[in-house]
Amino acid sequence: MPVSVDSIIERLGGADAASRLTGVGTEAVRKWRQAKAIPTRHWPAITTATGLTMADLMTQPSETPAMSASPDAVPAGATAVLVLADGSVLWGRGFGARTAGTLPVGEVCFNTGLTGYQETLTDPSYAGQIITFTFPHIGNVGTNAEDLEATNIAARGLVVKQDITDPSNWRSTQTLEAWLQARGITGIAGVDTRALTMRIRDGGAPTGVLAFPADGVFDLAAMKAQAAAWPGLEGMDLAKQVTCRQSYDWDETEWAWPEGAGRQTAARFHVVAVDYGAKRNILRCLASAGCRVTVVPATASAEEIFRHQPDGVFLSNGPGDPAATAEYAVPVLRTVLERGVPVFGICLGHQLLALALGARTYKLARGHRGANQPVKDLVTGKVEITSQNHGFAVDAERLPPNVAVTHVSLFDGSNEGIVVTDKPVFSVQYHPEASPGPADSHHLFGRFVGLMERAR
Repeated sequence: MPVSVDSIIERLGGADAASRLTGVGTEAVRKWRQAKAIPTRHWPAITTATGLTMADLMTQPSETPAMSASPDAVPAGATAVLVLADGSVLWGRGFGARTAGTLPVGEVCFNTGLTGYQETLTDPSYAGQIITFTFPHIGNVGTNAEDLEATNIAARGLVVKQDITDPSNWRSTQTLEAWLQARGITGIAGVDTRALTMRIRDGGAPTGVLAFPADGVFDLAAMKAQAAAWPGLEGMDLAKQVTCRQSYDWDETEWAWPEGAGRQTAARFHVVAVDYGAKRNILRCLASAGCRVTVVPATASAEEIFRHQPDGVFLSNGPGDPAATAEYAVPVLRTVLERGVPVFGICLGHQLLALALGARTYKLARGHRGANQPVKDLVTGKVEITSQNHGFAVDAERLPPNVAVTHVSLFDGSNEGIVVTDKPVFSVQYHPEASPGPADSHHLFGRFVGLMERAR
């Protein structure tokens, strides 16, 4: 008869007694319950305190549903599965929305951030991707209405190590489980995310299909075929899927304790932000820097942009292959550059600006995603810890003579920023609004304002 974790803790006299008798912290005991397994390093103390044998402890259920001998058989405890294009099958426990009909398919990437899973999930730049969180404690602060970066979730799903826990944060208004269910997003827990992350690191981001069926029936052959048939992000224009449908004004400023978000009532400059998949906190940062912001769709023409008489033009982040979005964005941006107004771009906006200047972009093997990415400013020599989410990069070797590299990644040396030497134009690959992430790069919004001041 298997010895469950709960029965072991009960035999020890409860969680506090288990912590005292085995010499581990109460947090470790909590993790035993959550994982439904006790690490082998704690077994000697347990056998001494309970009289159980090592053989007894070896009958514990595995933390992660095991791979079955038959690849088509569902392991005990598995309610969801992630199938990769190469045929690999990763079993786990489903949460969030049940899948039915067409299954979610996308590029499986990983995010190394320790905080901000709600902001990450609502970042439109994750369109077409299934996010693997390397940090195990996802869901522990719940969700709220203030930390949304977009109204809808563009990501196709999420992969986590541990089961979603009850929230432990005063700002939480809904559990992550219920929040995902309401938005039709599926997750899978119990996956060895460390192994999956190393696989992505070493072999590139694979295509994956996620299933969490209500009836527990998995058509693995169909899932493998669906994953193999998905074309991948190269050549895919996703900005049109996540952009706004019509122009609108934005005046909300950054969130601050204890008041929350404020309103910009004395703007000094008017900025038109081209929405390729803009995060709300970018718009908040522009408003906090003294800007009245008008947001226009990704497909807006140059005439539509300048109809608003902007003091500056901002190019937002967004998903997909910049070369595909460039087909309609680059002609517009070249006209914007000819007009001589200050321009600031980030992420996809940075890549599109580089393409408009005559450079090229390429797909990174694994991408940069997380809130702990070191970038060196070549002008000041300083290193900033940045928030990033991109799978493509600008080829610095193909920049024209009037464009200088300003920032580089200290992870792989890829381009992280450029400046046009004869125009008030600059861009960065990372996210200075940092939601989530550190505020090391917030000063770039002030730099943009400075360009608009000098242009008057």
